[in-house]
Amino acid sequence: MRYVDAGVDIAAADEALAKVKETVRSTFGPHVVTDLGNFAGLSTLPGGRPDQLLVTSMDGVGTKIKIAIEMGIFNTVGQDLVNHCVGDIGVHGAEPLLFLDYVGMGKLDQSVVTGVIEGLATACRANGCALIGGETAEMPGVYSPPDFDLVGTIIGTVDRSVYVDGSTIEEGDLLFGIPSTGLHTNGFSLVRRVFEQAQIRYRDQAPFSARTLGEELLEVHRSYLAELRALRPSM
Repeated sequence: MRYVDAGVDIAAADEALAKVKETVRSTFGPHVVTDLGNFAGLSTLPGGRPDQLLVTSMDGVGTKIKIAIEMGIFNTVGQDLVNHCVGDIGVHGAEPLLFLDYVGMGKLDQSVVTGVIEGLATACRANGCALIGGETAEMPGVYSPPDFDLVGTIIGTVDRSVYVDGSTIEEGDLLFGIPSTGLHTNGFSLVRRVFEQAQIRYRDQAPFSARTLGEELLEVHRSYLAELRALRPSM
């Protein structure tokens, strides 16, 4: 089974992005440092130090939300979101500074919002960034209960001297492999399709642990910030 069979067409997304790249680039000013295509966008701060870069990224947790809804567990996806975004700027050597979230739902469910925000706050504290704001949108007709959407924006900083863009990679460099805690936040549309086709339920007992399969799938996306700091002590 291919990813596209689960309803996710990456090639179509790439094609759409290619068509709008010049439109997006037309908004760039002299403070923009990077082009499109990186995990995060970088810019200088007008009036600030020229060697200090702002690093910004936005992401979501995808259809992992559907499993969270099925299991009634919501604090894990909040942590997923923060740690995912920390990784997106971390690959460029950046330290997280600020985080904002968006929660959209058809009808406000306090238990969902509370669980998500608790997860966001837990991960923000662990990563040393401030959850400074966000938006909770109640949009009947756009979202159908119990479905909701969760998106986050992260802002960090990095000095030019330690900024990583992969351009210096060469033969002979060391490659470090760091274990994950599962699928993190990618590929869940395919996972859900496989479960559906095989008639597997999320509340079935996992054959490799004392938890259910749903609980295993909701394992929190780990943050690699500590490992990145250890590898780059000057960060």
